[in-house]
Amino acid sequence: MVKKSSQQRDLFESERSFRLLVEGVADYALYMLDPNGIITSWNIGGERIKGYASEEILGQHFSRFYTETDRANGKPARALGIARDQGRYEEDGWRVRKDGTFFWASVVIDPIYEDGQLIGFAKITRDITERRNAQIKLEAMQTQLAESQKFDALGQLTGGVAHDFNNLLMIISGSLHVLKKDTADDAKLQRAISAIETATKRGAALTNQLLTFARRQSVNPQAIDFASRVAAIREVLDAGVGSSVRLAFEIDRDVWPIKADVTELETALLNLVINARDAMPDGGTVTVRARNIVQTEPPHAGEFVGLDVADTGLGIPSDVLDKIFEPFFTTKPIGKGTGLGLSQVHGFAHQAGGTVRVASELGKGTAFTILLPRGETAPSHETMETPSFQGSGTVLLVEDNPEVAIVSIGLLEQLGYHVRRVADAEAALREIEQNGADFVFTDIVMPGKMDGLSLAHHLRAIRPGLPILLATGYSEVAASIRGDFPVLRKPYEIHELSEAISKLPR
Repeated sequence: MVKKSSQQRDLFESERSFRLLVEGVADYALYMLDPNGIITSWNIGGERIKGYASEEILGQHFSRFYTETDRANGKPARALGIARDQGRYEEDGWRVRKDGTFFWASVVIDPIYEDGQLIGFAKITRDITERRNAQIKLEAMQTQLAESQKFDALGQLTGGVAHDFNNLLMIISGSLHVLKKDTADDAKLQRAISAIETATKRGAALTNQLLTFARRQSVNPQAIDFASRVAAIREVLDAGVGSSVRLAFEIDRDVWPIKADVTELETALLNLVINARDAMPDGGTVTVRARNIVQTEPPHAGEFVGLDVADTGLGIPSDVLDKIFEPFFTTKPIGKGTGLGLSQVHGFAHQAGGTVRVASELGKGTAFTILLPRGETAPSHETMETPSFQGSGTVLLVEDNPEVAIVSIGLLEQLGYHVRRVADAEAALREIEQNGADFVFTDIVMPGKMDGLSLAHHLRAIRPGLPILLATGYSEVAASIRGDFPVLRKPYEIHELSEAISKLPR
């Protein structure tokens, strides 16, 4: 009798200790249900996570923790059925607190049997909202990193192609200039040359878009009054949309100046307007907006001007949306698009220190938003005439490509210069030391230990007054020059070379 009483006491103490343990767990809601889902026990974790005190929830059905949609779909009863038939039920999903707020829960339901008879269920719930949010952020960061790596790889590829292509275009355009002079009296040859010239300029424009996407373009950022810029290119934009599309502008009166390259900004705007036009084959409205935006979240925190180009067109399918900025990707028919317009917009926005976003809904249109950094000062609207220029003296040309060198020498000689040419920076330094020059015209990309920019800095150190002009078809270092030296983009024509030389400090 005494032994039996001792066993009962030990069992009572064991059950009491276990009950105190369960009731004291704060990180988990641990509670029991009867076979019908009525709550029969409650712990402090349940009160902390779900907001109910034990006297409020005991005797209630556990389905009150589910969303209205889940209750309507019979999810609580289905969960008990799975636990009973399969021995356990597990899931992650939304649950509802007493105050009506939602949390992401990890749920486990186990059936409890006694003598082979189902007497109820043990239920464990944990609030994992923070863990889920952290996982979502991590996945978003991984996606962003993957996109960044993809665009960097594409940028390196397109930049390399553009470099070689620009040298080819330089040879073609420079040779055409010579041919035009030698065949001035032959109308048939002049027409052929004109067609080649047009194709060359088109090729140069496409290469420029490739370089902008690759963020390898040499740019000249400055403060831009967007309203004035739009007014200056309004006729071009109107011509771009055609007669069946209405072009509307909503530019805030107090919008800040934009810090960007003027030419690249105008090209990006025109690309977006034309893209919007093509999305509206039956006509519609393209709206260009500009407004001030203050961003607090990295990676683009600061003061920006948001430029929107929105259409009322077909919209972009979701499976296409993440590919639209890739170079050469297009949904347009063959011959109707190069696939470089939006890649130029993407490259321009990021090289300017901003970003581009897109929102689209099928049948309701698409809106592109470019965020560009705020400019510090208002721009000057004065225009300057480019003076006619005829040079004299000796120029040292530093160019490793023989064909490009021949073309450049021809253009410089037409401008009145005597030209000496070397193939690399080391030879240029020896030539300057031995014979001097009136100015140096050097390519940035060249073989050897020293590229064109390094040569320019070295020459500035040893010959401070020597004028230096750089040329590039593509260069990693060109974007970092930022006004240290004037840069002429390949392919260039004689009037562009003349203008660049005329602006050199003397």
